[in-house]
Amino acid sequence: MHLTFTPRLRAVAAGGGAAALLIGAYALGAGPGSAPPAAGTTVTTAAVGNTAGSTGGLPAARVTVTGTGTVSGTPNQLMLSMGVQVSGPSVSSALGQANQAVRRVTAALRARGVAPADIQTSDLYVQPNYQPNGAAPSSYAVSESLTATLRDIATAGAVISAAVQAGGNAVVVDGISLNLSQSSGLLAAARAAAMADARTRAGQYARAAGRGLGPVLNIAEQSSATPLPYANSAAGDKASPVPISPGTQQLSVTVTVTFTLT
Repeated sequence: MHLTFTPRLRAVAAGGGAAALLIGAYALGAGPGSAPPAAGTTVTTAAVGNTAGSTGGLPAARVTVTGTGTVSGTPNQLMLSMGVQVSGPSVSSALGQANQAVRRVTAALRARGVAPADIQTSDLYVQPNYQPNGAAPSSYAVSESLTATLRDIATAGAVISAAVQAGGNAVVVDGISLNLSQSSGLLAAARAAAMADARTRAGQYARAAGRGLGPVLNIAEQSSATPLPYANSAAGDKASPVPISPGTQQLSVTVTVTFTLT
């Protein structure tokens, strides 16, 4: 078949070729030898044409990046997990001993300024003990556990020691954890840092693409705290305050932000 190109047809063909070149230029990372976007960064483009958001006939484009902000703070409260373990010839005798020990521990916590609302029963366990090859229980073990929120780190060591002494040899300390209970200000600072990080990253990609950075289209947040310090220990005979070192704890916020490219 013989085809003849008129000037009008030649113009249409040339326009289609130019559009194909523009699509290849703005689909970042698609061509051979071009650097792929960094991890956590997605660059997308709209179709060629005078669509909403396009400037000067160029295609509307956007860039999605992640930014992270991390701040540190000093824990201001301690979570204490402790309890008592006793054995007796019967369930009633073992339970009675455990109850008395828990009452002494609770009284010691209250005497050191721990509010009733900050003391909570967390577990109760009764188990029969058997001798080797024995058919009937030889004794019964009872454990009772509680958690206490100590809101003054400076006195927490003395409170723990007093509670352990009150419970005597029946006491078991399961562990402690240090918390940041007042974190709203730290989270605000972490969010601001995360947004600044995202804007810096997006600006770098915009300049690399020969574009300007436009308004924000979307923001998604993910916040997290570092694992809480946790330590296992057993009751001792010393009456001196338990040394508590609060150290620091980090809070991190990660945001995924989509910007327009102008």
